[in-house]
Amino acid sequence: MRKPLLRIENLSLENGRGEPVLDRLSLSVARGEIYALVGESGSGKTLTSLATMGLLPAGICMRGGEIYLDDTALLSRTEAQMCDIRGKRIAMIFQEPMSALNPVMRIGEQIAEAIRLHMRLGRQQAKERVVKLLEEVGIDDAAQRYDWYPHQFSGGQKQRVVIAMALACDPEVIVADEPTTALDVTVQAQILALLRESCRKRGTAMLFITHDLAVAASLSDRIGVLRKGVLVEEAATSRFFVAAKHPYSRMLLDAVMPKKNDFSRVEKSALLRVENLSVRFAIRKGWLKRTVGYTEAVRNASLTLRRGETLALVGESGSGKSTLAKAILKLVTPSEGAVYYKQKRIDRLSAKDFLPYRRKIQMIFQDPYAALNPRMRIDEIISEGMRNFGLVVPGSDDERERLKALMRRVELDERFLSRYPHALSGGQRQRVVIARALAVEPEVIVCDEPTSALDVRVRGEILKLLERIQEETAVSYLFITHDLSIVPQLAHRVAVMYRGRIVSYGTPDEVMRHPEEPYTRRLMQAAPKLPRIERSER
Repeated sequence: MRKPLLRIENLSLENGRGEPVLDRLSLSVARGEIYALVGESGSGKTLTSLATMGLLPAGICMRGGEIYLDDTALLSRTEAQMCDIRGKRIAMIFQEPMSALNPVMRIGEQIAEAIRLHMRLGRQQAKERVVKLLEEVGIDDAAQRYDWYPHQFSGGQKQRVVIAMALACDPEVIVADEPTTALDVTVQAQILALLRESCRKRGTAMLFITHDLAVAASLSDRIGVLRKGVLVEEAATSRFFVAAKHPYSRMLLDAVMPKKNDFSRVEKSALLRVENLSVRFAIRKGWLKRTVGYTEAVRNASLTLRRGETLALVGESGSGKSTLAKAILKLVTPSEGAVYYKQKRIDRLSAKDFLPYRRKIQMIFQDPYAALNPRMRIDEIISEGMRNFGLVVPGSDDERERLKALMRRVELDERFLSRYPHALSGGQRQRVVIARALAVEPEVIVCDEPTSALDVRVRGEILKLLERIQEETAVSYLFITHDLSIVPQLAHRVAVMYRGRIVSYGTPDEVMRHPEEPYTRRLMQAAPKLPRIERSER
C-alpha cells in the first residue's frame, strides 16, 4: 500500500455538554487517492473536515488523537503555523460556494490573495496564474472574468472558482465537503470529472465528504462509512457495493435501491390535466421600467396526472419545473394554455372561486424550515389549514384527535405538537410539512424538491412515508426533482423539462433506461449511478 499523505489517528471530539461527536476516528488517504467519507447528517463528517483544517467551531473540544499531513502533526500547530499550512499544503472546498466567497471582492483577487501569500509571486505573475487556473477549471473568458464579482457567476461557475482557489497553491491534500450537493446532475458531472482529473494529474490526496452513495461510487477509490461519530466500515469502492458488511452500510444501500413500481392502484381517468401551458415574465429596463421583452419560463407544456399516480418532473435548475407547478397552483399567472381538475377548468377562476381547489391541491416545499412559521407551535401549524376550511372547531376534541392521527400517519410522536420548528431535525420538519398538507385531505400534492436537503437515510424514510400515504389514500403526487437517483423507486411516469419545454414523457424505464431525445440522453449519462447490484446478491 502507498504511504499515506493524510492520516487521522484515533481522533475524538466532544461538544460543550461533554457528549462525544467523534469517537477514535482513524483513516488515511494516499497521494493521488480519493477517499469518500459517507454518512447521514450529524454523523460527524463535516467536523472531521474542519478538524483536519484546524477550523473546529467554538464549543467542540478535542478529547484525543492526532492528524498528520505527511509527517507533520497538525493538531499541535499554533494558529500562525496553520495559516502557513492552509492553502499551501492542505486546502478545502466548501459545500456552499457563495458563503465561501467574499461578495464584495473580485473573483480574481480572492484567488490571487493566497498565491501572493504562499508562493511569493508578484501581482502580474499571480494574475497570470489565476487566469490559467480559471481556464483549467472550465471558466470561459477567464481573463475578462478575473474582475467579476461572485454574484455575476452561476452556482456551477462559483463552485469552479472555489475549486480553482483550492488548487491555487498546488496543495498536497484537498478536503471537499459536499461540493456538489446543490448542483444539477450535468454540472455535478463536470465538477466530479474536474476533481478526479486534478487529483490524478497533480497527485493530490482528496478526502471527499458526501451523503450521496452514487457520487461516492463514481468518484472514489475507497469508502468509509461514518455513523454517530464512529467509522463502522471501510472498504475499496468496488468491494463496498458488492459486499458491504456492517448492517448500517447495508441499510444505506437498501435506501437507494430501485424498486418495481405498482401500477395496479393507478386509475385511468385524469385527475389533473395541463394543456399547452406557457408562462412568460416581462423584462423591464430603464428608470420607468418599461417592458422591452419577455422570458418564456414554460413553453407549451402538457401533462396528465391520474389518481394514485406519481409523476416525476425532472430537469436542471432554470428548466421551468417550479414555475410550471406554481402556474398549476395559480401562484403565477399562465400566459397561455389551460389547467383542468376533473374536467373543470381552474386556471381562469377568481381567487374566491379557486379557494376550494386550494384544499384539493396542496404543496410540500423544498426547505421545510422556511416553509414553517418559526413563531407557531407544530399543532398550530398543522391545524391552520383545517380551521381555514372549516374542517374542525378550534380547540375541540375532534381537532386534537385529528392532530394525533396525522402525527401517527407521518410517524412522529404526538409530543412534538407542543414544540416549535427550531426544536425539530430536518427530517422531522419535513414530516410536519407533509402532515400539514395531508390535514385538509387533498387529492393532489405537489412536492417541490422535498428531499434535496436530506441525507440518504432520512430521504429514504420520507420516500417510503410518501409511498405508504399514497397506498392508504390514493393521493396523486407531482414530484419535482433534479435528483434522478430517486425517480425509479418513486415515479410511475417521468416528464423531462428543458428550457421550459417537456422534451420526454413516459415510464421510468422508457425515459431513463432507453432515452431517445438528445437532451434526455445527456442528462441520464451525466447522472452518477450506483453499481447494478441485485438485492438477492447482498
